[in-house]
Amino acid sequence: MADDASLIRKGRKFDQVLEGARTIFSREGFEGASVDDIARAADVSKATLYSYFPDKRILFVEVAKRECRRQADEALELVTLAAPPECVLPEAARRIIDFFLSEFGRQVFRICVAEADRFPELGREFYESGPELVRDRIRAYLDGAVARGELVIEDTLLAADQFAELCKADVFPAVIFGIRTNFTQADRDRISNGAVEMFMARYGPQRAKS
Repeated sequence: MADDASLIRKGRKFDQVLEGARTIFSREGFEGASVDDIARAADVSKATLYSYFPDKRILFVEVAKRECRRQADEALELVTLAAPPECVLPEAARRIIDFFLSEFGRQVFRICVAEADRFPELGREFYESGPELVRDRIRAYLDGAVARGELVIEDTLLAADQFAELCKADVFPAVIFGIRTNFTQADRDRISNGAVEMFMARYGPQRAKS
């Protein structure tokens, strides 16, 4: 993957190509996305597209990394607020759930797993630009909430990981194994509410009084 990064050339239409690719990958997935469709969506020629990204897989990786960073930036908007956990955590849970239930989120995960043996750096890059960044943002919020006396947590890094895993309960295995792909808003709310309730039962301020 380190060599892949050196193959990417920046230019005036770089962001335009990435946005077109995001549109097609989100709609068609990795296998279903054709270079012709990506070039058309980006309003560039195939020659221009290949001048930036000589391989579709490299383009997918860059799009996925950018999407992960976008998710992390949205999380940062939440965790820099001084709002109480009852307000921040439900929204954070919904965003985590919406991402990994999206077609794009599922494609990112599957590509990471499928290419792990051939491209061991792929998983690491995705992790560092996505889940790790989100975890660090959540941990930063938890640290602030602990300082304000809103939560009682000894290990905020572990707690951040636990919160993310609670958001995957029930739905994640069903999605990964292809058992179910469609989830209503009620389904998503059930998981996010349950995640927050269990997290607060473990780390809420009432624990210090018991």
